[in-house]
Amino acid sequence: MPTSDKELIERIKARISRPMLIRELMRQLRIKPERKRELKRILDDLVMRGEIVRTRGNRFGLSEKMDLETGRFQAHPAGYGFVIPEKKGRPDIYIAARSRLDAMDGDTVVVRVSPPSERKKAPGKREGVIVRILARAHTKVVGSFELSPSQAGVYGFVTPSNPRIAHDVIIGQKNAGGASDGDLVSAELISYPMLGRPPEGRIIRIIGKPGQPGIEAEIVIEEHELPVEFHPAALKEAEAVPQEVMPSMSRGRRDLRDLPTATIDGETAKDFDDALSIEKIPTGYRLWVHIADVANYVKEGSYLDQEAYRRGTSVYLPDRAIPMLPTSLSNGICSLNPGVDRLTLTAEMDFTSQGVLSRYDLYESVIRSNERMTYTAVKEILVDRDRAQRRRYAALAPQFELMGELMEILRKRRMKRGSIDFDLPEPQIVLDLQGKISDITRAERNRAHMIVEEFMLAANETVAAHMEEREIPCVYRVHDEPKEDAVLALQEFLSSVGITLAAGKKLKPLHLQRAVEQAKGTPLEAAVNTVILRAMKQARYATENSGHFGLAAETYTHFTSPIRRYPDLMVHRITKQAIRGLAVKDTATADDAEAFLSKAAAHSSLRERVAMEAERDVVTMLKLQFMKDRIGESHKGVITGVTAFGFFVQLNALFVEGLVHVSSLTDDYYHYIENQHSLRGEQKKKAYRIGDQVTVRVDRVDRERKRIDFTLAK
Repeated sequence: MPTSDKELIERIKARISRPMLIRELMRQLRIKPERKRELKRILDDLVMRGEIVRTRGNRFGLSEKMDLETGRFQAHPAGYGFVIPEKKGRPDIYIAARSRLDAMDGDTVVVRVSPPSERKKAPGKREGVIVRILARAHTKVVGSFELSPSQAGVYGFVTPSNPRIAHDVIIGQKNAGGASDGDLVSAELISYPMLGRPPEGRIIRIIGKPGQPGIEAEIVIEEHELPVEFHPAALKEAEAVPQEVMPSMSRGRRDLRDLPTATIDGETAKDFDDALSIEKIPTGYRLWVHIADVANYVKEGSYLDQEAYRRGTSVYLPDRAIPMLPTSLSNGICSLNPGVDRLTLTAEMDFTSQGVLSRYDLYESVIRSNERMTYTAVKEILVDRDRAQRRRYAALAPQFELMGELMEILRKRRMKRGSIDFDLPEPQIVLDLQGKISDITRAERNRAHMIVEEFMLAANETVAAHMEEREIPCVYRVHDEPKEDAVLALQEFLSSVGITLAAGKKLKPLHLQRAVEQAKGTPLEAAVNTVILRAMKQARYATENSGHFGLAAETYTHFTSPIRRYPDLMVHRITKQAIRGLAVKDTATADDAEAFLSKAAAHSSLRERVAMEAERDVVTMLKLQFMKDRIGESHKGVITGVTAFGFFVQLNALFVEGLVHVSSLTDDYYHYIENQHSLRGEQKKKAYRIGDQVTVRVDRVDRERKRIDFTLAK
């Protein structure tokens, strides 16, 4: 009889010769009745991973034997969509509008993959039909409430603000919750779409009116179900945490309070989780990266820990932050505020004058930051050579000079190994006193930002390598190499704009870095950066280290932001155990620990994606608000994407993207040339390609579909 989960999983896969009931599997595996619950748990896990499928008859079969796969349905506003398989490494499956079985965006589904002979629409690509909806992604829908003119039994409809949700939600009079026509609301789903019948719901919250200050963030918070209020038990624990470091708390830690130390952050930052110290040594440089010891205050399994796990990450919106931890911790005792003692974990690293890590030490420490520096102030000291700032921070200016030197050395070494540094302009939303958007500017990235980035990268790599060398179960930050079809498409695009992707049999980060360098300073720079970035996979958290492709790093983790990221908090706990010699040795216990880390890593990756989508959605909505008063204006921009239905243009001055639909190009018949990423005129041969500069007129702002339409300026 199997003894471990791993052995049982292997036996299950070997013995499912046909779709079986659970009792048949128990007989095959010789499992006693008291282990039935354990078997069901493992089967459920295998179903969610897409390795086996549960049929309507409650039988379990191997996915690959049944041409069935489990995955998440990603809907397109036009009706069709794709299923992203649970099983890693499998290509996405195209789902036609008629084949989606009333699935909504985000639903977990079972799809029957069509054999190659039936794939007429896209030969060589995978297509399928959704045959079962396993789990619904949405329990509620956020959108605009509209009264129904006369339809019997229907009081109104909620039109979803998410364009991927195709169905309006029917609201009966008893379920309207006092909503008025035009209100932005949240509606709980009573029933889901079925056989062409739309979903029904009840309004549970009236969010506000369109145009109200801060309404964009409120909509996104509700839509993504971001937890804003902390659980009372977590707040009670936070209130009990002392707001100063007592002498007894420093016992057994390395005392670094006399070491010149500073934090470097943005002007509006309030949670300082990293501080830096540096000195010149005969062989090169000694760098200290001090990180707030959040694990000292947030104990594993506590209410605070459960709340931090649930959130996964802090969420930063233009008008507010939704922290992972209560502010008494994030802005208080955990924050490395100047002039007060703080508990930290320190990565002390010696680098040669060539940037080679020659020695390191990880330990628990206590520090006292000398200054709360801003990126602007450090830039004024190092780049602008501002006399007033250099006088004001005279005690620390030599340290900042050394930091600048070491940053250049480490950065040069990182670039040499192939690390890709995308320099895409990041939009910064400027809000007025009423909370309305007044401008969109380019976020600054100066020398001070690069110092902090480089030193955090060094600390993260050092901690990851420490864990891997000692075979200590850990959570890594991994970034897989791009898919083969994405690489081929990228090669075609780069070739069409005169850039050679000199890749052999295996694509390396260095090849992409060289392509980025070729485009630097040319009109194609933004487009090349964007297309390469789109071709790459998203980084994620995992317990198996597969390296970080984008950084060209063999091993990497997140260690430097435990105030705002749960994986960093987990890595801190692991690091503290390793420092104290408490790393798990017993095999069974180690398996349990790794199983928890694996689950937490997947959960953290999901929460990170939710936070990113929420942040992006708020910015998109604010851009729409900003542009609705600019209809009719003309602006210069660059083409960032070309499709069969038109091309996307990003405005040079405003960092806003819109679509020039092919139907608005009336001077010729335009055809899409896929391998050249261009639209070409049939008669005049005029072409529109990625990277081309154009002047466009703002024609329409569609807030429901979250889209801006441009036309070419005459």
